[in-house]
Amino acid sequence: MNYKATISDIARELNITPATVSRALNNHPGISEKTKKSVHQTANRLQYKRNKIASSLRSGKSHVIGVLVPSVEINFFGSVIHGIESMANVNDYTVLIYQSNETRDYELKGLETFLGARVDGILASIAKGTRDYAHFIDIRQRGVPLVFFDRANDELGIPSVVIDDFKGAFMATEHLIRQGYRRIAHISGQEYIKVFNDRLKGYKEALTAHHIPVDESLIYSGQVSVESGMEAIRHFLSLSQPPDAVFAVEDFTALGAIRELKQHNILIPEEFGVIGFANESFGEYITPGLSTIDQQTIEMGKESFRLLLDLIQKKEIGRARKNKVVLEPVPVYRGSSVREESEVLGGVRYNSIS
Repeated sequence: MNYKATISDIARELNITPATVSRALNNHPGISEKTKKSVHQTANRLQYKRNKIASSLRSGKSHVIGVLVPSVEINFFGSVIHGIESMANVNDYTVLIYQSNETRDYELKGLETFLGARVDGILASIAKGTRDYAHFIDIRQRGVPLVFFDRANDELGIPSVVIDDFKGAFMATEHLIRQGYRRIAHISGQEYIKVFNDRLKGYKEALTAHHIPVDESLIYSGQVSVESGMEAIRHFLSLSQPPDAVFAVEDFTALGAIRELKQHNILIPEEFGVIGFANESFGEYITPGLSTIDQQTIEMGKESFRLLLDLIQKKEIGRARKNKVVLEPVPVYRGSSVREESEVLGGVRYNSIS
């Protein structure tokens, strides 16, 4: 059996009390920087490993947070998790991840799993299949710190970190207008989900701002998938006056649109422009490259953790320093929508890969 160093071993090495070692390891303000440095150096040399179970029992904190995501297969959520974990590691937190698979039932199981693990707080992105939010309200009433990211519900009064979906959709639609497209369609997501509804509103507002009438026949209610994008294009091309561009609610839907347009030998972007939302990793490598709106996923993850940690440390659920953080969308224009590079506005990211 390998010998494991203890706090008492460190104390003996430095001729100080175990209590002083413990306070130094926990960065207590009453311990000098010199002593802290000596303690940490000795701990590293002796290969001391903190007993997190014992530590959690003493402090009442597990130093574990739960992250509930719709799917880890989607690059967007994987990237947000990367941002969360980068901040968690710096703050000595462990991250538990649970997939809801876009259903309320799995979402509920995930929350129950987190409670069983006695997490200090929970970060969650709401599943597409969730319309009843009682389980989230229950978490808040139990006093467990909870923060939404990306998919949130403002009516619940739960702190959140989101992108400005309305502004991002406005940017995407306006870009198509400035590239010379005039009959611009939109493939929407489930409208009861706030992020998708905000993108629909941003699309409509951009048309109105440029004196283009909103044509309801050019709005297709989709299911956020490659198949949905393909179905939408088939529908649009069957119209007596088909569109010449589409703003898709997210990148997988946009990918489906591009696939179907190619099946009909329609040139992109010369005859038909396409732009998505999310900046999924595949968008840079398909032909033509997919124009999209970047959601600052890494920063979203970092801000989500910061907000949750604020709640954990202050124990003021619902009264954090910031109840809502709104990140700026960043347009990424590639070959699927850019007809004239000179027309791209200054200050945006342009990627010529096509």
